[in-house]
Amino acid sequence: MNLEEKTLTQEYRFRGRIINLRTDTAELPNGTVAGREVVEHPGGVCVAPLTDTGELLFVRQFRYPYQEVLLELPAGKRDRNGEDPLECGRRELLEETGATAIRYRSLGQVYPSPGYCDEVIHLYLAEGLSFGEAQPDEDEFVEVERIPLDRAVAMVMNGEITDAKTQIAVLKIAQLSQK
Repeated sequence: MNLEEKTLTQEYRFRGRIINLRTDTAELPNGTVAGREVVEHPGGVCVAPLTDTGELLFVRQFRYPYQEVLLELPAGKRDRNGEDPLECGRRELLEETGATAIRYRSLGQVYPSPGYCDEVIHLYLAEGLSFGEAQPDEDEFVEVERIPLDRAVAMVMNGEITDAKTQIAVLKIAQLSQK
């Protein structure tokens, strides 16, 4: 069965600094036409910095859309010019935590909201950490927190960590550490 939809038209409704919003018309596999709303996003990176003692570095920061402080792994948006995901991860790790890593391992990528958004988040495990001063953007306010991996898994499972990219990275690292 053919499941693909064919884009017939695209119209941009909003172009912003972080996202663009467009409305499309698409031909469905059965030949009917439907409207689609798409948020274009340059994508992002989430880095799971793991210390030699088995602790993950997290950041607490206020997330405006939810009006609450969330506990997340260091992460950030890729530049619109197609910034290399690993370079973005290195930059975000240094900015938010002051850490640099000797080794990075890809944990794959995730589509956080494929029903309406084209964002792709690349996940990395960072090891062999060394520490310096954090270099946050001028509009970025974060607190760094170290949490043992087993405690982080428990926090994911009991709902204390609600951020999806962080949940996925923590659980992938926990699974990899069992091998």
